[in-house]
Amino acid sequence: MTDRPTAGRFEGREHRLPVRVYYEDTDFTGLVYHANYVRYFERGRSDCLRLMGIGHAELLDGDQPMAFVVSKMELKFLKPARIDDELVVRTWYEAVKGPRMMIRQDVARGHEALCRADVEVVCIHMDGRPRRPTKLLMEKVSPWLASGEGDTQ
Repeated sequence: MTDRPTAGRFEGREHRLPVRVYYEDTDFTGLVYHANYVRYFERGRSDCLRLMGIGHAELLDGDQPMAFVVSKMELKFLKPARIDDELVVRTWYEAVKGPRMMIRQDVARGHEALCRADVEVVCIHMDGRPRRPTKLLMEKVSPWLASGEGDTQ
């Protein structure tokens, strides 16, 4: 057995990434600092893609590499998390529309959602121009989308 970080796991379409709240995640009150939820969500999206089989190499299209940028994120804070809490970042890739990917996420303690996020990510060329996802990327993401396929029109 090797000591490797976990990328979480899938339960159906839901990606689940366990995280623990450390002292560094909290503010002076001992509650998770609001900006750290954004960090948890980033880890969830990245590890979800990793388990789908999408790493940095899949973001290449010949000599035209691509990247993802968050264009919109709406957060709803429901309840606080505290130091030593065991949390789960849950991620659902919902749809692909042209260069945009719609993602739903939450951070939960047990069955209770603490923070929710609706995220829009845009695929871009390295110079910042939007671009459609590569065929390989769509083949790997499509089975996990709510509809089972992406609309890349």
